[in-house]
Amino acid sequence: TNYILSKMTEENIGYEQALAEAQEKGFAEKDPRADVGGGDAAAKIAILASIAFNSRVTKDEVFVEGITSVTSKDIAYAADMGHVIKLLAIAKDEGKKLEVRVHPTMIRKSHPLAAVSGPFNAVFVEGDSVGEVMFFGQGAGSLPTASAVVSDVMEVAKNINQDVTGRRMVCTCYYDKDISPMTEVASSYYLRMKVMDKPGVLAKIAKIFGDKKVSVKSVIQKGPAIAAGRLGHTAELVFISHPVAEANLRAALKGIDKLAVVNKINNVIRVENS
Repeated sequence: TNYILSKMTEENIGYEQALAEAQEKGFAEKDPRADVGGGDAAAKIAILASIAFNSRVTKDEVFVEGITSVTSKDIAYAADMGHVIKLLAIAKDEGKKLEVRVHPTMIRKSHPLAAVSGPFNAVFVEGDSVGEVMFFGQGAGSLPTASAVVSDVMEVAKNINQDVTGRRMVCTCYYDKDISPMTEVASSYYLRMKVMDKPGVLAKIAKIFGDKKVSVKSVIQKGPAIAAGRLGHTAELVFISHPVAEANLRAALKGIDKLAVVNKINNVIRVENS
């Protein structure tokens, strides 16, 4: 997925072309659904969250959303706002509950993960005392994958030779923490929608946002401007919200989608500010 999104960002090509190139180079499977659908990342973040937070997390508990809805237009708009789009697997210990999720995410270009491109992957960790640490390396391709497999085989052979069941620390899952449902998770959002280019449209949308307690940080109009003789044309509105619970955001979008002046809600992408 990182290779695909990097190609779309750097070469302004579409998703299908980027996927085909990834498959040709061996970075994506013939059936890419586990990768582009986020399933592979969900399995990894379940393991990492279990180890990091000492609480059992299973893949089925991870919210998953893939990259198939991300378009070149979304990537271009993100760039205009100083962001890039990555598929992130995110796990956070919020005290009594854990957040564990996988989805396309807009992050600032200044974030260390933004510079990770092509077949490279990274794990970004933030701890109370250690601060911010990033582990970086190739995450796809025949030789990096083979290296990991051979390493595991050698580990098993050493364990058999020394008559031990395992020399690595296993997960000590002594905390019983629930996973926050996605409706309770707060995030900023990028929203792109196609609307009628006429007076009063923004006011109607803003009222619904206000009624559902969604605070808008910025709004940009793309396409035809409102001008005499051009009424009836369509334009795109791009919103960035302040952090809001997903339940409120979804309730607002449900109401906005029913407005006669809104042709389509094109995309919704979460924005990671931290």
